Amino acid sequence: MRKIRLATVWLDGCSGCHMSLLDVDERIIEFANRIEVLYSPLVDRKEFPDSVDLTLVEGAIASDEDLHRIHLIRERSKVLVALGDCAVTGNISGMRNSYPVNAVLQRAYAENAGTRNGLPQRGLPVLLQRCRPLHEVVPVDLHVPGCPPRADLIYAVLKAILEGHLPQNIHTRFG
Repeated sequence: MRKIRLATVWLDGCSGCHMSLLDVDERIIEFANRIEVLYSPLVDRKEFPDSVDLTLVEGAIASDEDLHRIHLIRERSKVLVALGDCAVTGNISGMRNSYPVNAVLQRAYAENAGTRNGLPQRGLPVLLQRCRPLHEVVPVDLHVPGCPPRADLIYAVLKAILEGHLPQNIHTRFG
C-alpha cells in the first residue's frame, strides 16, 4: 500500500492547530505506516514538495508571502484542508482588517515598547490590504473549524481521509 504524502503548513496564525495535531498523541502511531510527512513546521524541509496527497493548512493569508505560498501549495496538493478558524474564516488574524495596513505596522513596530522602535527595513513580508481565509484565494476541499480544532476532530478527519473519503458533516463549534 502506497503511503499518503502529507504536508502541514502554518501561514498567519498562532500554531495552535499544529499543537492540536500533536495532541492526537499516541493515536498518530496508527497512521505511521500509512503517512509520509513531506513538509511541516515539524520537519526541516525548506521547499514545498511536488505531488502532495494531503495538505493541512493552518492560518489565514495576510502577506504577499502567504499569497504566493498558498497558490504553490494548492497547485501541488491533491487535497487541501483549511485547518482551524483562521484558515476557515480569518478569525484572529482577520481582526486587523478594520485598520489600514500602515496603522497596523505603526502599532506593532513603532508604538509598542522595545529596544528598536520603528519599522524593520528588511525581512518583513508585505502585508496585504485585507487578511483572508483560504477559500477566498484558492479552492479548499475541506474546512475543519475550531480555535484550535480538537485533537479528536483532527484524528477523525485524518482517519476518514486515510479510509478514502472526506468527512461530509463536521460537527464542531467555532472558537
